[in-house]
Amino acid sequence: RWFTHFYVVSVLWNGFLLISLFRAEFLGESLPSWIQDMHHALGRDSQSKDTGNEHFSALLVLLLLWLHSCRRLAECLWTSVFSSGVIHIVQYCFGLGYYIAVGSTVLCQVPTNVRNGKKLSVQICWYHIIGVMMYIWASLHQHRCLAILANLRKSRSGKVVSLSHSVPFGDWFESVSCPHYFAELLIYVSMAITLGMHNVTWWCVVMYVLFNQALAAVLCHEFYQKNFSSYPKHRKAFIPLVF
Repeated sequence: RWFTHFYVVSVLWNGFLLISLFRAEFLGESLPSWIQDMHHALGRDSQSKDTGNEHFSALLVLLLLWLHSCRRLAECLWTSVFSSGVIHIVQYCFGLGYYIAVGSTVLCQVPTNVRNGKKLSVQICWYHIIGVMMYIWASLHQHRCLAILANLRKSRSGKVVSLSHSVPFGDWFESVSCPHYFAELLIYVSMAITLGMHNVTWWCVVMYVLFNQALAAVLCHEFYQKNFSSYPKHRKAFIPLVF
């Protein structure tokens, strides 16, 4: 349940970054000086490429990241039913830092010339459309799967009656044990597509999400197999038909 803290931080921090970039993009204002210093420290000043697409792509990804955090926060507060499980202090601190770093990573993909107070035109490209559509599709399935998990611990009236684990069925659970983790990966892949698919830095973020979610999925899959003798044998752990 302390994952809720991650999304509170993400909503506030990435919301602030989103507003800052929006004001620079459309109102011709400069980014805050400390953001400019961050660009300089990361060597972004050496890149002079000026394309409105990069600015708009980063703005769009920041928006998607913020919306994702808002949805996950709402699900933590009103959908999910958490057990009495605990989180390690190191994992907790890392989680807080991650959601601060991931938004900053998006912002640092913006060429520094956005700071010059120049308003930029918006050009929507095919990869923006594909990325957003994939994001919506994956987000809908993730929400459905999280609702299925929550309903396992609720009565028909919606009252929580148990905190024990049960075998979920429906939606992507028919193919994998942890479809909500797979959907998380797809959401980050959709952001990589929205950035134009050539952003190496964001693909590194995707790889982190891949390994992180895959490890969690394998552990969960093994738990199901160990504790439920009739657990469907055709289900994979993470990626349908593959892994």
